[in-house]
Amino acid sequence: MPGDVGPLAVDIDGTLTDQNRALDARTLDVLRAWPAPVVVATGKAMPYPVALCEFLGIDSAVIAENGGVVVIEQADFLSVHGNPDAAAAVLADYREAGHDSGWGTVDLINRWRETERAVSRDQPLEPLEAIAADHGLVVVDTGFAYHVKSPDVSKGQGLETIATQMTFALGDTVAIGDSRNDVSMFEAVGTSIAVGNAPESVRAAADYVTEATYADGFLEAIEWVGTTD
Repeated sequence: MPGDVGPLAVDIDGTLTDQNRALDARTLDVLRAWPAPVVVATGKAMPYPVALCEFLGIDSAVIAENGGVVVIEQADFLSVHGNPDAAAAVLADYREAGHDSGWGTVDLINRWRETERAVSRDQPLEPLEAIAADHGLVVVDTGFAYHVKSPDVSKGQGLETIATQMTFALGDTVAIGDSRNDVSMFEAVGTSIAVGNAPESVRAAADYVTEATYADGFLEAIEWVGTTD
């Protein structure tokens, strides 16, 4: 891998995983060896990407909850943006209307969320969007869940915050992802790559689209970055 590559911002689900959301072990050495800052950007709650960084043995530079939470271990920085009360109210109204989050009583998907709520994609979307709009929120379909969030929160804004705090140039940064919530990152960086399983709207926003899908696509993206640097 070239030593002068820029920072890397990477999604988790659908990008570092297989189609069943299992982390592909081949991606771990790539992230450990990356010679510039690595930013893990996800729709998951903060403990998940922080744990990934911990087990990788790298400093946590994390965008969680689609930009609602930003963590930079190196800078002793934590930022939380969003409207958690409104998101909780949306889920309560959704349940009152006869629907459910789809995650069971324990609900590990939402248990540690600070700024948004997520609903399983096997639940009806239309009433969720209507209720969210009543509370001034939006619903983002990441391909893995419906996320009820503030409209002014995004992964792209989170990445801008991290770049400012860590003083690196977004124009030198590579972003790799597969979901609609990654498009804002693509718009912020110098090089954007969609893995092959990404929907057409995400593929259209990327500078390069891999032929391979999921983690195979991530590995192809890394190879492509190496050949174009």
